[in-house]
Amino acid sequence: MTGPAGIDASELQSNPRFLLRQPRALQWFENGRLVKRHEGERQAGRFELFLDLLYVAILSNFADTLVEDISGAKLVKYILILAPSWHVWSELRELMNSFYNDDLLQRMLILWVMAILVVYGNNAPLVDEDIGAMRSAVGAYMAARVSCGCAHLLYSVASYHHRPQQRLWAGLSVVCLCVYIPLYFESVSIRGKIAAAAVGVCLEEAVWIFSFSPAAKKMLRVKYATAVDIPHEIDRFAAFYIIVLGEFLYLIIVGSNAAVGLNERLLRAVWTLVIAFCLNWLYTHADGSIESTHPLRHNIYTAFGFALVHLPLIACLLAGGHVAAGSVAEREFEDAQRWLLCGGLGAGMICLYAFALLHASNDERGTLCFSKPLRLIMRPITGIITVLLPLAHHLNATKILSIVMALFVFCVIWESITSLRSGAHIFERWSETDYPDESHREKPSEGNEKSETAVP
Repeated sequence: MTGPAGIDASELQSNPRFLLRQPRALQWFENGRLVKRHEGERQAGRFELFLDLLYVAILSNFADTLVEDISGAKLVKYILILAPSWHVWSELRELMNSFYNDDLLQRMLILWVMAILVVYGNNAPLVDEDIGAMRSAVGAYMAARVSCGCAHLLYSVASYHHRPQQRLWAGLSVVCLCVYIPLYFESVSIRGKIAAAAVGVCLEEAVWIFSFSPAAKKMLRVKYATAVDIPHEIDRFAAFYIIVLGEFLYLIIVGSNAAVGLNERLLRAVWTLVIAFCLNWLYTHADGSIESTHPLRHNIYTAFGFALVHLPLIACLLAGGHVAAGSVAEREFEDAQRWLLCGGLGAGMICLYAFALLHASNDERGTLCFSKPLRLIMRPITGIITVLLPLAHHLNATKILSIVMALFVFCVIWESITSLRSGAHIFERWSETDYPDESHREKPSEGNEKSETAVP
């Protein structure tokens, strides 16, 4: 019997008589050697996926707030409220990656943080309009981070494998939260609050990198250090990316704005679907190598780069995708919508280029039709053209989406063809399409005949 994470249930639940089980590290480094408590790949647990469902609504609410009134100030607010929600999700991801014991306490932690996120998701879009909303959002975020920090401290008592770095991370995280205190005071100007929030977001990213970096390990002189379950980590990042792509698809159906029959709105809905499909294709395709090393497996720098590139990637595609899907209900684009659509999708494509570069190709020269730089060259070209597309003022909404769709499709086709093996053919010769010769089939024994008799 196996648990939801692909771990033997008898080992995951060491004693089913207890509601609260001892947290046990699933993997760690011991004197630089990776040790895993359980072999085999882990997948996201059911309650992790349940957490993702809440983010579908949170991300949609943030994007909708931005699109309602597009301006530079609203864009800054969008980034500053999206980043903290990403930090909470990332902290839970790391916690479940290292200590997934799926007991009552861990499930209650997920529920508690989700309840706090409901407060955050409702108030964060209103932080520039009401001081009460500002205080509620900041308080909810700080409560979520402190809750996760307390979980880290508790787990560091139960297991020594991650103890030094867990306590370092929890302590520095609480210190970073002090930067957000000015946001509670009405006397602080909105510019001051923006500056404090921006410093807080950047500082938290820097602290996370430092706490799990080789420098921290060397400073702490640890024998046992943190390690991640790479398949689980990849699976969780991919799941969040799919949530963002869902923003492309939700509004092209809800409200039946593309009805009735064949019309331009239906065409824009289909083009939005194709764009999302291409973005999913390119993320899955990565750098197109036959033999490649994932950034999480390559080295510490590519691993951190892989994690860090996801925030701008998600922010860009979420904004651009919401405008693209919303175009189904609109007659025409305003200038701000044109720039947000093309800027979001174009910058997202450039982030996907950086994402692919982080993968290390192990193919020998000449294995594929084109080298890695040439295979990926269409990503930045497509991104730059898309970003600059709003300069063509004569293009309407349908034409803009048609051009973006064509560019993305061409990029997918280019990478699919250039990633073929050298000397590859378009079609594979079909074989073994006929039924096997009955005379060469071995006759079943009498016992087998009885066992294979169909039940009426």
